[in-house]
Amino acid sequence: MATGLCGYTPAHMAVDHYENFPVASILLPPALREPVAAIYWFARNADDFADEGNLPPEERRALLAEYQAELDAIEHDRPSRHPVFLRLRPVIAHYELPLQLFRDLLDAFMQDVGKDRYRDFAELMDYCRRSADPVGRLLLHLFGAATARNLARSDAICSALQLINHWQDVGIDAAKGDRGRIYLPQDDMARFGVDDATVRSRVASADFRSLLRFQVQRARTLMLSGAPLGWDLPGRIGLEIRAIVAGGLRILDKIEAVDYDVFKRRPKLDAFDWPLILWRSLVRPADTNR
Repeated sequence: MATGLCGYTPAHMAVDHYENFPVASILLPPALREPVAAIYWFARNADDFADEGNLPPEERRALLAEYQAELDAIEHDRPSRHPVFLRLRPVIAHYELPLQLFRDLLDAFMQDVGKDRYRDFAELMDYCRRSADPVGRLLLHLFGAATARNLARSDAICSALQLINHWQDVGIDAAKGDRGRIYLPQDDMARFGVDDATVRSRVASADFRSLLRFQVQRARTLMLSGAPLGWDLPGRIGLEIRAIVAGGLRILDKIEAVDYDVFKRRPKLDAFDWPLILWRSLVRPADTNR
């Protein structure tokens, strides 16, 4: 499986947030493949606790609480017992990874168990801050590149990728659980005249298209604000980030190409997109020369 920043692989861009974490990327330095795989195992399992299978909410929360207890054990220098943490603990120690980033991920997964609506964009971005941004930050710590400037740009890319995943999966998410999960901010839905029933009925009304057009532009603006990170970082990691950015932007192009009707056809990348993505990864746009 080959992937990059924030849990997305260029080959499976914006498919599933942790299904595509970097574990064996050809662009990843060999020395970092095991550390990244250990972080992936933690994130993948915890995300599955929150979102997969048919476990009742209380059992999901209990499984996530076990992971939280293991992080506490690391902090207080108590033994680790869970196989995920026996593998992860030496990575955390060697690279001095902030435990709060792992706690933020668990907090977001715990939120997914019970929260299915977001009041406004600020509340959604707070979720992205915990569900997406920590992964990019962890990778920057592994790369020894966790400067304030790099972290801010990584956050922009990771949050944008999370938003892109939400917007291409509006119909899929709306079918989850008893009420469905709707990440579209409720205040924006009201402003554009879209209600929950419209989303759950998978109807791309004119109002829905206008709403999604607005959200797509938001995601694009955020992505472009972080894009210079791929040109600032050297070598293979910089190239991979540029490919991820180009792939995310291409998904937005595809949402626009179907006139925002993500219900009939889920926009995703295919083989014909890769020449364009490669080109955009190799040729630096004028507006990133800063």
